[in-house]
Amino acid sequence: MPTVMITGANRGLGLEFVRQYAADGWHVIAACRSPARAADLKAVKGDVEIQALDVGDHAQVEAAARALKRKAIDVLINNAGIYGPRTSGLSAVDYDAWAEVLRINAMAPLKVTECFVDQVARSDRRIVAIVTSKMGSMADNTSGGSYIYRSSKAAVNAVGKSLSVDLRGRGIIVVVLHPGWVRTDMGGPSALIDAEPSVAGMRSVIAGLGPADSGHFFNYDGSPIPW
Repeated sequence: MPTVMITGANRGLGLEFVRQYAADGWHVIAACRSPARAADLKAVKGDVEIQALDVGDHAQVEAAARALKRKAIDVLINNAGIYGPRTSGLSAVDYDAWAEVLRINAMAPLKVTECFVDQVARSDRRIVAIVTSKMGSMADNTSGGSYIYRSSKAAVNAVGKSLSVDLRGRGIIVVVLHPGWVRTDMGGPSALIDAEPSVAGMRSVIAGLGPADSGHFFNYDGSPIPW
């Protein structure tokens, strides 16, 4: 039975990843900050193991990795993230909030991957996927603004690219994935697609990955996104 670990698993895309992988018979390690308040996650049917994990707390990430050190994790999905302040103008940047968004969106996926890399390396599939956004694409940025969120996603894209190079020798495939504009708490009600097709698409991309795909930036439908 393959194993997937998903961060930010208590809502939105993370919860949908849990539902879909569990429904397909995977062992799911569902990581979230507050399992006691994750009622929807607890209600998911299947082989779901809930792990308390605040990705911004490095000591807790290290402790979780030690607790799960005997696991083999076929797919590690760094999904947890935040948007930060919705103000986007040049004179409206909250620099303290910016630092927090960078800590969660860019630093945390690197720390989680660092701590769980041995578990991924001992698995059969050896895949690390980072949920990002095409708002982090330089080539796609034609509207400006959104300095905080855009820069955090550009940063995690760079993290993913470097990981793909550094982990190549261990046979680990690393990709960054754009989920589309999804109707979640973060995406809002005006978004274009629901979580179910977004996650189904990303899972299809993950399932079809080979070594040559490592270091690439993909849309949820499998199409490449320019950096």
